Amino acid sequence: MLQFPNFDPIAIRLGPVAIHWYGLMYLTAFGSAWLLGRWRIKHHKTTLTMRDLEDIIFYGVLAVVAGGRLGYVLFYKPTYYLAHPLEIFYLWEGGMSFHGGLIGVTLMMLWLARHRGYRFLMVTDFVAPLIPLGLATGRLGNFINGELWGRASTLPWAMVFPQSGDGVARHPSQLYQLGLEGLALFILVWWFANKSRPLGQVTAVFLMGYGFFRFIAEFAREPDNFLGLLAAGLSMGQWLSLPMIVFGAALFIWASKQPQTQK
Repeated sequence: MLQFPNFDPIAIRLGPVAIHWYGLMYLTAFGSAWLLGRWRIKHHKTTLTMRDLEDIIFYGVLAVVAGGRLGYVLFYKPTYYLAHPLEIFYLWEGGMSFHGGLIGVTLMMLWLARHRGYRFLMVTDFVAPLIPLGLATGRLGNFINGELWGRASTLPWAMVFPQSGDGVARHPSQLYQLGLEGLALFILVWWFANKSRPLGQVTAVFLMGYGFFRFIAEFAREPDNFLGLLAAGLSMGQWLSLPMIVFGAALFIWASKQPQTQK
């Protein structure tokens, strides 16, 4: 059994200004997306331009924050926020949903595709390989903050998270998710996207990969105490991931019957 390192959630103090680790993780996530996107453009893996990438990053920040917050409100605590609507804007109190953020980014990509004359799946195929490393940094931020801990465990690397308040050793599920949804997914999607594929297949692999890895990791993650486990003993995260797997598989099959696209 391990004791969770008591990280200071504030990374840098500049007088009255405090820069939190979680904010730095967001900055790192979008920075890595910009660098990876720039590499793909430079190496002619896409017909999108640097201007497109810059707009994707800029509007992507807004889409992630707005979509992630609204997703959390609607998927996890709709009754509470219906009674306290102003607290929807209390972003500093936490509460973000990946699936909501994904919906927000998807709408942003749809808008950009329509206004730039691109096919929607061309844009999503470009963006998909840029996402997983950002997810990895986000999970690292969760771990540093000591939040979203795992279920009780007797494994040698189980940790006691002081924030849980119960002294129970738990899975460091944030690190599991960092490894699965972040690093493993990045390797899978980046490798797959490095060759010409039928339009939509890179997107399909991302959807299936994330859905599968998140579904598996959720078995080690403590369900939200205000929700618990839902039907069939699955968590909300698992139920939200299942449609991603199904839709991704359907998209992959559909794409396999289409002509191979250009890089």
